[in-house]
Amino acid sequence: MTRIVVLGGGFAGVETIRGLERRLGGREDVELLLISDQNYLLFTPLLPQVASSLVEPRHIIQPIRDIRGSRRFRFRRDRVERLDLAARRVHLAEGSVAYDRLVIALGGTTPRFGVPGVDEHALDYKSLEDSILLRDHVIDLAEHADHEPDPAIRRRMLSICVVGGGYTGVELIAELQDFFESYLVPRYRGIEPSDYTLRLLEAGDEILRGVHPTLAERARRSLWRQGIEIRTGARVTRVLAGAVEVEGAGRIPAGLTVWAAGVSGHPTLADLPVEHDRLGRIVVDAHMRVPGHPDVYGAGDAVTIQDRPEASIPVIPAALAHGRLVADNLAADLSGRPLEAIDFTPQGMLVSLGERDAVVEVMGLRFSGYAAWLFWNALHLYKLVGLRKQVQVALDWSLAGIFPRDSAIMRQPPRCAACAAHGHGRHQRNAA
Repeated sequence: MTRIVVLGGGFAGVETIRGLERRLGGREDVELLLISDQNYLLFTPLLPQVASSLVEPRHIIQPIRDIRGSRRFRFRRDRVERLDLAARRVHLAEGSVAYDRLVIALGGTTPRFGVPGVDEHALDYKSLEDSILLRDHVIDLAEHADHEPDPAIRRRMLSICVVGGGYTGVELIAELQDFFESYLVPRYRGIEPSDYTLRLLEAGDEILRGVHPTLAERARRSLWRQGIEIRTGARVTRVLAGAVEVEGAGRIPAGLTVWAAGVSGHPTLADLPVEHDRLGRIVVDAHMRVPGHPDVYGAGDAVTIQDRPEASIPVIPAALAHGRLVADNLAADLSGRPLEAIDFTPQGMLVSLGERDAVVEVMGLRFSGYAAWLFWNALHLYKLVGLRKQVQVALDWSLAGIFPRDSAIMRQPPRCAACAAHGHGRHQRNAA
């Protein structure tokens, strides 16, 4: 019996196990096992809309057992703690599992770049939990600012900094602008439009690096027209309670700081005796195998591919391509056939700029505005796993034009020292 173990329930891991099921599911001599610490697949492109209370959190997740359906592969919800490549064993929080072939698709984390104060005073923005907590923090800020008599304190409380000007940061700041403009300001009578400030801080010279310059500039102008302050060349050197320090610019007030600065390797893999890139991701060859370990494959944000930077970018199409190729090569490996090399080049990009605006590049065609926004919505709705989730999200979008968004705080945000100094309650920090 050959046991193939896939680690990670994200896009790369789920695509790998589904591909293996199609190719090897009928073989009685092969056992397929998927291990993840979450029992669902998260549709990450819609996380900003959870933070802005546009989409219900459960509508963008699909239980892995529902995805599996009648397929043969087994699923185990457990946390990976250590890999022993020499013994071919995965050590978990609840025991260990031996393997004959291993696929590492654990995803990545958001790097700190050695900046002090990020863990203590900034919100992460990577998981569903992060998005729900961010939403509750923003609403909690509005609740306290609504009855704050001092305009200066109110403006400081409602100053939000998003660090990172990539896809994630841009889409998030645009959704937060929609949330403030369409719901918070009209509903909270003590808050004026001039009371809140949204800032996007990017260490590089431009936002949306990798996007065609024309579209990146179009996105910048759109955010600026919405009143969002964009600072490029703004390298954050420290995050404080109530402020961020930017190199050469001193301290910037921040009632809430969100850290969305890139993707780095998974911490569980940091001590693995294999080659890593500068961001801590595992290096794999063009066949998606870990050099020196022909029985170990990698996929998704956890890996970088030798000499193939275009195929290593941390986006969903790349993760899906990795998963498909890993499944193909594992099937070929077990059948004694030659392995294929990765052949992936991004076919385009889509960035939402809030309600009724987006920038899109698909197969050389570039467009923006309302038509791009409709295309963004249609494509992401199509890519949701399962008809039920597609219907639920479509209803969320439709009902948002009729009914107000939900401002119920689902989790009580932790107390913030900066807020407490003014006699207010909680916000800031993700240690819930």
